[in-house]
Amino acid sequence: MLVIPGRGGSFCDGPTRREFLRVGSVGLFGLGLPHFLAMQKAQAASTPDLAAKFAGVRGFGAAKHVVLLFLQGGPSHLDIWDPKPKAPSNVRGEFNPIKTKVPGIQLSETMPLLADQVDKCTLIRSMSYTPKGLFNHTAAIYQMLTGYPPDKVAPSGQLEPPSPADFPTAGSHISKMLPPDEPVLPFVELTRPLQESSVIGKGGAAGFLGKAYDPYRLYQDPNQSVNLDDLTLRREISEQRLKDRYTLLKGLNQSMPELEKAVGQHALGEYYEKAFDLVLSGKARDAFDLDKESSAMRDRYGRTTFGQGALLARRLVEAGTRFVQLNWPAVANGNPEVDAWDTHASNFKPLRNLHCPKLDRALSALLEDMHQRGLLEETLVVAVGEFGRSPRLGVSTSGNTNAPDGRDHWPYCYTAVIAGAGIPGGQLYGASDETGSAPKDKPVHPNDLLATVYFTLGINPEMEVLNHLEQPRELVKGHPVLDLWS
Repeated sequence: MLVIPGRGGSFCDGPTRREFLRVGSVGLFGLGLPHFLAMQKAQAASTPDLAAKFAGVRGFGAAKHVVLLFLQGGPSHLDIWDPKPKAPSNVRGEFNPIKTKVPGIQLSETMPLLADQVDKCTLIRSMSYTPKGLFNHTAAIYQMLTGYPPDKVAPSGQLEPPSPADFPTAGSHISKMLPPDEPVLPFVELTRPLQESSVIGKGGAAGFLGKAYDPYRLYQDPNQSVNLDDLTLRREISEQRLKDRYTLLKGLNQSMPELEKAVGQHALGEYYEKAFDLVLSGKARDAFDLDKESSAMRDRYGRTTFGQGALLARRLVEAGTRFVQLNWPAVANGNPEVDAWDTHASNFKPLRNLHCPKLDRALSALLEDMHQRGLLEETLVVAVGEFGRSPRLGVSTSGNTNAPDGRDHWPYCYTAVIAGAGIPGGQLYGASDETGSAPKDKPVHPNDLLATVYFTLGINPEMEVLNHLEQPRELVKGHPVLDLWS
């Protein structure tokens, strides 16, 4: 049997990727990659009419790909996207606003590079939701990425570990409904898992869809040497030998129809071919090879984990990956003096010296690069966290202790950046009040943002899906923000 070798780690509650991606003389009764591809096609064929309601609506189906920059930890909207220079000092903080390329739009001084790329994106300054009870990172992440509030929230605000009964993360739904036509990875998650304290991966898996739709997880630092064994043939297996084995399998497939029928196989040749192509073409493997980029391009994105992750996201989109999720490479409630957005203990120094320089360089490079390559028109780019930070400094809004210059969790008003898929750039959508505490107009719930993601891919966000109990559920409890295209 040929096995695509990989890391020894396992999924949260099931087999390892090494056990899952098997190519060649797979056991006839096992779930090899060809069977997986066949299952995907069968399930996609049974998907309800995705365009049922929105066909012909501007923006519907405008995107082929999505890049989600998920800033887990909750970045401060006031200190990055939505400065309030006229607010009291205990609200406006230490940073000054700066002009951008678009008259009338200001950013914080922490984002000078993005200021020159604002014409390519829209700032949604009215993201907002009211949590039920204490709502910390894990619960907010789960809602943001699945479109559903969590069923159980502990007094700490944390959730239980991932479960097969969870609602699927958006990328999993998308990889099921819109499987790629080419031998590429449909859904890739970079560069670390979603995490708050010991709860790892909640809101980041396929849940009741099944493991076939989990993301391909590259939890490595792309600023260092990346191990691509998962997509590489074993050294002792030559390419010709693999092709010969495929030819043999194809012959067996054609000559043993009764056996095929007995074990439920139906003309799997097409899927064997795709599975072999995934390995032999090298397309997926090459997408992760940043050595193919110039030093100047790598420098433009920033020689950081997040910066090189953003460059990988662009390369994956070019290769045909449908959904790329780049998580901020720090635990959601980590130390802000190291790399976390959770700035209870200290807000301004970490933003000035660590977080914002990395975000500014990576996001501005991604927008500029994708625009120049013509990728932005067919790709939706979203940068958002699970919530913002409290307008007033030093107060407690989530039960946490905050330093005098710290900001607490604030889901009631924050900012998302959205670009591509025909959305006009250089605009503001919605506005916050004078202190950034609440939307002044056009509030956008996280579920509405997620519905917009589905909408741009040509998926009806109001369609129903069946959960693990075969019960119908709405894909997402939200509505697309159609005014973004006006």
